[in-house]
Amino acid sequence: MKPENILRLFQDTAERRGEEACLRFKQGGIWRSLSWTQTLAQIKQLSEGLKKLGIQSGDRVALLSNTRYEWTLLDMAILSLGAVTVPIYHSSVSEEIQHILNDSGAKAVFAENSTQLEKVLKAKANLHNGLQKIILIDGKVMGDGLITFDEFKAQAEGVESDFGVRIRQIELDQLATLVYTSGTTGPPKGVMLTHGNIAYEVDAAEKSFPIDPNDVSLMFLPLAHILARVIQFFQLKVGFTHAYAESIEKLLEDIGEIKPHFMVSVPRIFEKIYTKVMNDVEGGSGFKRNIFYWALEVGKERSDYVLKGKPLPSGLKLRYSVASKLVFSKLHKKLGGRIRFFVSGGAPLSKDIAEFFHAADILILEGYGLTETTAAVNLNLPDLMRFGFVGKPLPYIEEKIAPDGEILVRGPMIFKGYWNNPKATAEALEPDGWFHTGDIGEFDEQGMLRITDRKKDIIVTAGGKNVAPQNIENLMKTKPIFSQVVVHGDRRKYLTAVVTLNPDEVKAKAKELGIPFENYSQLVQEPKIYDWVKKVVDEINHELPKYETIKRFAILDKDFAIETGELTPTLKVKRKVINERYRDLFDSLYSE
Repeated sequence: MKPENILRLFQDTAERRGEEACLRFKQGGIWRSLSWTQTLAQIKQLSEGLKKLGIQSGDRVALLSNTRYEWTLLDMAILSLGAVTVPIYHSSVSEEIQHILNDSGAKAVFAENSTQLEKVLKAKANLHNGLQKIILIDGKVMGDGLITFDEFKAQAEGVESDFGVRIRQIELDQLATLVYTSGTTGPPKGVMLTHGNIAYEVDAAEKSFPIDPNDVSLMFLPLAHILARVIQFFQLKVGFTHAYAESIEKLLEDIGEIKPHFMVSVPRIFEKIYTKVMNDVEGGSGFKRNIFYWALEVGKERSDYVLKGKPLPSGLKLRYSVASKLVFSKLHKKLGGRIRFFVSGGAPLSKDIAEFFHAADILILEGYGLTETTAAVNLNLPDLMRFGFVGKPLPYIEEKIAPDGEILVRGPMIFKGYWNNPKATAEALEPDGWFHTGDIGEFDEQGMLRITDRKKDIIVTAGGKNVAPQNIENLMKTKPIFSQVVVHGDRRKYLTAVVTLNPDEVKAKAKELGIPFENYSQLVQEPKIYDWVKKVVDEINHELPKYETIKRFAILDKDFAIETGELTPTLKVKRKVINERYRDLFDSLYSE
């Protein structure tokens, strides 16, 4: 049977869940809730407000905002009219906003605050698409075509809603959203996703996820990203409670207060938690270090039994109970104490980091998907998982490996094509429905998929060796000293890298070595710091084949950032940007 569209599924859930908490968010330092009944009522009101603005089926409406509960309400209100949601990352600069508004032909845009409004107004001067309305979510505003959120909502007060009738007229093949890729390799392209793509993805997730309607999840990923958006739709179908984190900076604090049962994240967050734990361990006494590493070995021994489905020997049970009490319970407490599992997506998760968390009895289920596949097409499951792999295909999905190693995917979650870009669509989608992911991978004997690299990222050295840089970078980032690593070497005689360091690690080492310093930028230029980093790089090189070793490297004086264009909003490194921005530095690493 075909699934229903997400709006019908949400209405059914809202009527069933009633006064239970649907959405939670912080206002004035206090966590507040919207019940399912209130959420449905607010979406209906916003839907009528959009109708008053003249929004009709097929019109595009943009959302330029950080993740917040209003984002979800507006998204559903737009979709309820048969209109098309166009998410824009809150970190986007004016030029990117201009491109998306022009390309999509958006009729209206919701801007979160004065900062985002300023970017829209700057872009508006160069628009040729007839943008009619700008609605400011937070703050006051005056000007032609500008209205506040309160004014927008007031338009629908007392209006009789035909919401229930309208949402039953939306067909699965109708366009639901244009999601612009974050552009790690070029200008963003508008990925066309239909109501059917969303409905099948949510259905596949429900068939795979062990989620209870009484669970609580914490959302912090940008809702402009398809992974966060699918979890939003999944929640509205299943009926569990969604809490919205205040920010990435306050994430651990919010986790401690909300105590989620599960969370969806990107690998960078796990890397940061891992680094913090390892820093604390190395900064502690020798006695505490010894206890930690003993507990970690016990945890890994237990993990091996669990993954193989074998019962734990009584001696191991006892040792793990002690290890958990002395060491791992502290990490569980920081993560709220109720976490059953995390889901990791958006970029490859280091196998070593996944193993570390599992040793602490914290399950991270790594998945795989793209914007073009409506997020996940593969997922590890609690009863079928393997570190370093992204799991078996979800229901409805077919997968195969092309002769050149590229992963091809087909199924009802695959996008319709790229908006206004038939050439790019033809390159990505075969006539019989197979989508070229651009990723290289392989299956194991159980049909579990392993991603080995991006097709375009593979380095071919001057000696003809094929190198997957992400594998080396992920290995290096398991060392607390490193924050970011980008490996370079295409058509070169050896590999090099630019690295950024964790300031706390560097400052602690400087004190240990007796190096006076005023700031971090000064420290990374110290020869003794370079020698210390080189020693760590040499240790890593011993674990790699000779052609994959890092022969020379450079230390940058600041970390990569979204604001500088070096990271995507989901914290993936923009390799092309790094290679171009530091071209002279890379060239210097090859000078004799």
